[in-house]
Amino acid sequence: AAADTMTTRSFDVMATRLVVVLPADRVELADRVAEIFAEVEATANEWRDGTPLSQVNAAAGGEAVAVPADLRALLARGLELGERTDGAFDVTWAALWGLWDFEADPPVLPDPEEIARRVARVDYRQVELDEAAGTVRLARPGMKIGLGGIAKGWALDKAVAALREAGLTDFHVVIGGQVYAAGHKGDRPWHVGIRDPRGARDDVFAALAVTDRSVSTSGDYERYFVLDGTRYHHILDPRTGWPARGLRSATVIAPDATTADGLSTALMVLGKQRALALVESMPGVEAVLVDEHGAVSQTSGVELVMLHPPRP
Repeated sequence: AAADTMTTRSFDVMATRLVVVLPADRVELADRVAEIFAEVEATANEWRDGTPLSQVNAAAGGEAVAVPADLRALLARGLELGERTDGAFDVTWAALWGLWDFEADPPVLPDPEEIARRVARVDYRQVELDEAAGTVRLARPGMKIGLGGIAKGWALDKAVAALREAGLTDFHVVIGGQVYAAGHKGDRPWHVGIRDPRGARDDVFAALAVTDRSVSTSGDYERYFVLDGTRYHHILDPRTGWPARGLRSATVIAPDATTADGLSTALMVLGKQRALALVESMPGVEAVLVDEHGAVSQTSGVELVMLHPPRP
C-alpha cells in the first residue's frame, strides 16, 4: 500500500492507547483489532472481578480452576519466559501488588519486612497448569498471577494474525510502549523510535527500520518517584520485591510481540551483561539497552540510527 493510502484509528483499551495504521480501504479492520484487545483483557485481567484469571487468583492454595484455552496458552508462554529468564520474568509477581505507591506525596518506601513476606509468595514454578484437564492452580495461599507484562503482546500477536488472515501485508499497530510493524510504509520500512529515558515523552534518541517485527520498550520513566536521590520505579525484580537496577530502558526487537513484550521487562531485571548474553542466544531477537549512566549497548544484529546520545 502506498504511504498516502494509509489511515489511522485510535482506541482506548487495556488502560492505554491503541493506534492502528492500515490501508484506508480496509479501515473497518481496525475495529476488529480493538475487539481482540478487549477480548484478551476480559479473560486475562487479574484485577477485574469475574474474569477467569481473577478466579484463579481467588482460589490460590485451594482447588484448580477451569479456564479458557486462550488463557492457558498465554499463561504457558509466561511460564516459558520464566524458565528462559531464570525468574526475571515471573507471572506470579502480582503478589507484590499494592506494596509500592508511585503516586504518594510525599513518597514513602514500603516496609522491608512486608516486601519479604510478599516475595515468599512469588514463584512461577508453583503455578500448576494442567492442559489435559483445562485447569490452573496456584499452590499456595496469597499467590497471584498478573499477566500485564505479556498480555498486550499476546493480544498484538492475535491482532496481527487476524489482519494477515484478512489479506493485509502492510500495517502498523501500537499499544502502549509496543509496536508491530508489518510490511512497508509505501516503498520504505517502518521506522520505530526509542525514547530517551531522561528526555520528554516525544524525545527519541535512536530509530530502527522495522519490517515484520515487534518492538517493545520497558523503562524506569513511566511510573516512579525519587527519594533521597534514588529513583524507585514500577518494574520490580520479582525475586526481591524492589525496583530493578542497572538499566534505564530495554528495547527488544522480535518476530512476535509476546516475546518482545515479556522479554523487555525481564531484561530490565537481568541487567546489562546478562540481558545481552540472553538475547544473543535467542535467534531472531535483538535488544538495545540504556544503562544507569546513559550508555547505549546493543546486540550484534541491530542496525541502530543514533539521533543523539541519551541525556545524562
